[in-house]
Amino acid sequence: MSATESAAAVKYVTETPPEEIARVKEWINSEEYKEKNFARQALVINPAHGCQPLGAEMVAHGFEGSLPFTHGSQGCASYYRSTLNRHFREPAPAVSDSMTEDGAVFGGQNNLHEALENAVALYKPKMISIFTSCMPEVIGDDLTAFIKNAKQKGCVPEGLPVPYANTPSFNGSHVHGYDAMLLSILQTLTEGKQIEGRCTGKLNLIAGCDFNTGNYREYKRILEAFGIPCTVLGDISETFDSPCDGTYRMYAGGTKLEDAADSINGKATITLGPYATSKTFGWIKDNYSGKHASMPMPVGIEKTDAFLMKIAELFGKPVPASLKAERGRAVDAMTDAHQYIHGKKFAVYGDPDYLIAYVTFLLEMGAKPYHILCSKGSKKLEKEIQALLDASLYGKDCKIYMNKDLWHMRSLVVTDPVDAMIGDTHGKFAARDAGIPLFRFGFPIFDRVNLHRYPLVGYQGIINMITFICNKFIDIKDETCEDRFFEMMR
Repeated sequence: MSATESAAAVKYVTETPPEEIARVKEWINSEEYKEKNFARQALVINPAHGCQPLGAEMVAHGFEGSLPFTHGSQGCASYYRSTLNRHFREPAPAVSDSMTEDGAVFGGQNNLHEALENAVALYKPKMISIFTSCMPEVIGDDLTAFIKNAKQKGCVPEGLPVPYANTPSFNGSHVHGYDAMLLSILQTLTEGKQIEGRCTGKLNLIAGCDFNTGNYREYKRILEAFGIPCTVLGDISETFDSPCDGTYRMYAGGTKLEDAADSINGKATITLGPYATSKTFGWIKDNYSGKHASMPMPVGIEKTDAFLMKIAELFGKPVPASLKAERGRAVDAMTDAHQYIHGKKFAVYGDPDYLIAYVTFLLEMGAKPYHILCSKGSKKLEKEIQALLDASLYGKDCKIYMNKDLWHMRSLVVTDPVDAMIGDTHGKFAARDAGIPLFRFGFPIFDRVNLHRYPLVGYQGIINMITFICNKFIDIKDETCEDRFFEMMR
């Protein structure tokens, strides 16, 4: 039977006339549909966030010799790993205790204990970081008791750190899972390590729930220019960006455990992801020595200036001449490129800390962050973004949409058009329907390569963002203009 005959033999249960398909296709671009779309309450379509265990696994990879361990089903563990694989295009070695129907009925303690023994024997980790998926959370597994029993049975060697966090997938987002896991890791490693009168002289830096390896390297480069020793807590810069030299490294990079343990005696601690580290930073303020500061991601001139000035203040050092020169080059790049972005409207979406970064950058360039959407937002976040909009001439008429998804965003961009979108790969469907470019920043990015290696923070980050955005607008101009306007100079 030929392919044509085979297709003709298929009888659909329900046949939709082409006219009806065309009608619905046009209707979903209407104001009427937009009103119905925004009225829905019981359904989420294409949310702009991942689940808690995803963030927990990411930060677990950021410590030396740490083996991420999912207490839950194998399918869930595969999702977390494959998401990280596709974003970084690097391995994400992790294990699971593979709970099945038996575990769902009787609890997962036996699975957990057997898996811990196997993980230690096979993979010889320096630390096992345990987090949960939906199944054990729904049935109410007592993770604290399970791990206590595991230690008593000798399932894990004495002295092996086993931090753990409850990270239910049906609540919160990957940002909250990151926070919960990082808090548990720091509590575990620093227990009994605080020494009165001791100061490491180091800065503890927390990047927040950031999947951009280039940002971590940029932070370290900036601090090196200052001559300030630093411990980056949860450092994935080598874990997910190690060299391809023929040697497989299961535990590539990560914050050294002894450095993380001694971080409680640091001179100062800065978090650059206040929304991603609210619980962790609250605990640090109560327990860590030295000074503490919570600041937004240093994206854009103003917030990068503030970051450098805070470092200078905490350590009594002037801003290095090399960084001042970088600032001048960033301002020059902004001046050279402003004509290609000034006045353009953008739809932006993503994690809270990244959203503030996008809005700050666009306003500094004279662009309008016209539609601002966060699928796991808060009143606090909304107020902070609104304050940024109110402080700028270009914030007028821009609107914020908290706890909405990317199907809401689609209605916005087709009924109230913008020039471009900024966010992760999941927004590409809305961008395509609206006929506008999507600038892929944030997490996850599945359909482009190497973007996680380009820093978005600091003065170099400004240059990178300007280059990506403005050159795309110039490409569009070249691709769509009449022949008589196809110029050498743009």
